[in-house]
Amino acid sequence: MFNLFQKFKVGLSKTAKRLFGAVGGIFGIKQLDESSIEQLEEALYCADFGVQTTQEIIEEIRIAYKKDKNLHGKDAAAIGSKVLQGILTGAEVPFQTEAKPTTICLIGVNGSGKTTTAAKLAYLFQKDGKKVILGACDTFRAAANEQIASWANRLKIDLIASQHGGDAAAVAFDAYQAAVSRSADILILDTAGRLHTKSNLVEELKKIKRVLQKQNPQAPHHSWLVVDGSLGSNSIEQARVFHKEFGLSGLIITKLDGTSRGGALVGIFRELKLPILFVGLGEQPDDLQPFSVGSYVSAIFTAE
Repeated sequence: MFNLFQKFKVGLSKTAKRLFGAVGGIFGIKQLDESSIEQLEEALYCADFGVQTTQEIIEEIRIAYKKDKNLHGKDAAAIGSKVLQGILTGAEVPFQTEAKPTTICLIGVNGSGKTTTAAKLAYLFQKDGKKVILGACDTFRAAANEQIASWANRLKIDLIASQHGGDAAAVAFDAYQAAVSRSADILILDTAGRLHTKSNLVEELKKIKRVLQKQNPQAPHHSWLVVDGSLGSNSIEQARVFHKEFGLSGLIITKLDGTSRGGALVGIFRELKLPILFVGLGEQPDDLQPFSVGSYVSAIFTAE
């Protein structure tokens, strides 16, 4: 648990610094005043926690401050942590393999980190003793095959791919067949990521689902949206569209280590009420970690 918290702490350091760094170390100061509470409110907005979450945190701090003018910064951090824990109730759900092969479809726009995430997920499951196969269903982006092939070679993971411009649904079919014949535990499909407003991408995703369901009516067992955490609240609209068109079962938030807007994760969860399965906290394969509400909240509200 210590190592997991440390990963969250390092990965979310930019967001945490925005909160307590921008306001002169508010969580470390001995006594709050009205000015420091206002500064904290502004910092929460800047970290992209959104209006509703920010107001709920600040309201609870103000209530406590009215009762006790000697309220300390650490008390404000404790209040913020408790409020955020409550808001994120239901966000943390452990991943379970309920079928063989358990099929995971990764969805999201270009640049969200889907291909890298597919490889990191495979690495994570492989470390857990699972046999994993990757399916390169992003046949639209020219470099996608090369990128995922490089990861697969590096991590020694089986890859099913086609040529650039091939039929993505055909790749999904072949990948599923390979997963069955090779007794794989998990099949991860990396899909194309053209703009979520483009109908051709939506139709391609639906075709992949139809092809899978002809082989197994329950497939894909998981449809996870990969969201670039550095985009902040702008990610909510793409998440809403994909959820409506494809039906999502969970979220993966990437690139949290490179942004000070880590609060956007909260807004996305509040909007869709989809569990957050994994978060990207760095560039190395083991920097993709299962989401932990406790580690996330502690990393955000810890000054040291």
